[in-house]
Amino acid sequence: MGNGSELGEFLRVRRAALQPEDVGLRNYGVRRVPGLRREELAMLAGVSNTYYTRLEQGLSTNASEAVIEAIAQALNLTADERTHLLNLARPGKAKRRGPSRPDRVRPGTLRLINSMAGTPAVVLGRRSEVLAWNTLGHKLVAGHLDFDSPNVPAARPNMTRLLFLDGHTRALYSSWQEEAARAVSSLRLLAGRSPDDAELTALVGELTLKSPEFAKLWARHPVQNCMSGVKLMRHPEVGVLELNFEVLAQPDESGHRVLMYAADEGSAAAAALQLLGSKLPGPDVTAALPSSTLRRA
Repeated sequence: MGNGSELGEFLRVRRAALQPEDVGLRNYGVRRVPGLRREELAMLAGVSNTYYTRLEQGLSTNASEAVIEAIAQALNLTADERTHLLNLARPGKAKRRGPSRPDRVRPGTLRLINSMAGTPAVVLGRRSEVLAWNTLGHKLVAGHLDFDSPNVPAARPNMTRLLFLDGHTRALYSSWQEEAARAVSSLRLLAGRSPDDAELTALVGELTLKSPEFAKLWARHPVQNCMSGVKLMRHPEVGVLELNFEVLAQPDESGHRVLMYAADEGSAAAAALQLLGSKLPGPDVTAALPSSTLRRA
């Protein structure tokens, strides 16, 4: 996922989505291709057509912040899309990486989610791989998988992969298309931040090959930082659930996030969660911690 080509694709997709009347221009006749012409976008952004063309061709990745902001404004980008454009247009220097080591959930984070017995919680790594979950979180989102699978890096579930390639997970979401679009939007934002992440590139490649739906969504370049909202679920044991979700990003550079679910007080979803929780054994705070982690803690 070279940033030059990604930048060009993003600009072309966003330019094609705009009609002249959307940006206050007059439309003269039938257009051979949809959307604004390059020269129109360049004029709106106040840059030369030659320079803008170089950006779309991936030949320039050092645009000034003022130019990026002008292009973002001309394209009517959202705040998340502007951030993504900045990441693509002005990539940071590639970091020298040593041998890849399996990521681990922090012991304190694991204790925290296990202390919330009535709240489903999942700890995600930077690529949406599951690093840990509490018993209710596991039962809610992936009860058909082994609870201990996050402890084995090679067998670790990935929430985005499950959404597109796992039939049980697909059936879990009543509004699967909305959930899929949200997942791809988040993955696009991450890809812009980490263009040199080989594992992320491999994940995108795998999903593009195995899921036509993912490939179609990915080609649209959706971008959104999905930190809260509502998920509509159809759980095989307790039926329909409408749950609020919040994503808490840890303040270090790990990229770890804690995904938590909650139902409105007194709602049918709250009763369903309580019923689901009543079927579970009591939580064991240290059950999912490797012995080496416990010694370090």
